[in-house]
Amino acid sequence: MLQQPSKKLVVVTGAAGYIGGMTCIQLKNKGYEVIGIDQRYNSHLDSFYDEFIQSDFAEYDALSLYKKVYPVAIIHCAGTSLVGPSFYNPYEYFNNNVSKTNNVLDFIVKNIPKTKFVFSSSASVYGNIHKDCTEDSPTNPVSPYGESKLMVEKLLKWYNESANLNYVSYRYFNAAGADANGRHGQEPEATHIIARLYDAGLNDKTFTLYGTDYDTRDGTCIRDYIHVKDIADAHIIAIDKSIQGIYNLGSFDGYSNYEILNKVQTMLDKKIITTISDKRKGDPSRLIADSTKFKYMANWVPQCSMDEIITDSHTWYTSETYSGLSASPRFTNSAAYA
Repeated sequence: MLQQPSKKLVVVTGAAGYIGGMTCIQLKNKGYEVIGIDQRYNSHLDSFYDEFIQSDFAEYDALSLYKKVYPVAIIHCAGTSLVGPSFYNPYEYFNNNVSKTNNVLDFIVKNIPKTKFVFSSSASVYGNIHKDCTEDSPTNPVSPYGESKLMVEKLLKWYNESANLNYVSYRYFNAAGADANGRHGQEPEATHIIARLYDAGLNDKTFTLYGTDYDTRDGTCIRDYIHVKDIADAHIIAIDKSIQGIYNLGSFDGYSNYEILNKVQTMLDKKIITTISDKRKGDPSRLIADSTKFKYMANWVPQCSMDEIITDSHTWYTSETYSGLSASPRFTNSAAYA
């Protein structure tokens, strides 16, 4: 008799990171057994792992674990995850995001073929598009980071066709927010706009606003923000429901950088020192998700508003847990995790 996957056991790669950590919290809330894998370790997430392996997700220790526990799903949040640095070190992005993921996919279809693979993709696969994106919109990445995500999506397609790999790939549109109870969020020195605004506002630093001459309503670029909890819940839906394929994950709406700046200033009740700089290479003027496909297939809509994103971010950045991370020595690893 063929071995069957453990129906309530899930492996999360990049489990010490922002999205991976929030996914572990939500999985535990839903009664799953959670095994986390990451090269790094964050002690504030300890209670949300049943087991934690400090390892690269594609190395021997991790592969051996996948085979031993035969999880119902591997939620793959590990990967090098910043647009800007990908221009200066594309090798790292194609190695971490594509080559290593390919090795894991090959291992899955040969050893644990009934395990579902849930992939953290990105809206960066679309490139500089000036209208709301559907999954059928042209993909034309403008950075090695976006290209690496698109390459993995192609791998998933072909592994499905050739070996019947069961997968879901989510194209995230600006993950934001934090755990509402202040237990987890983005780490110090994160590059996300809300993280940088709070760092500037709470520490009397200068916030740099990149570009005020975009073709948008106020000259700053517009993005679709989705609460990290909504992303984590979508990961669980991928396990619980018989869905497969590629899906946008966004809020169906967009906010400009000026609008985000004003919301954070209102929450902090102070003016943030701001300087204007040139546009960053690879930044499109507008990127908004049309998540109708996932809404229809999974009966899903994001539950958290932009005001909740800002409120939960405020709770996190003023929490003792975040302060403890800020005071701790920084991790030194070549790979960042989404």
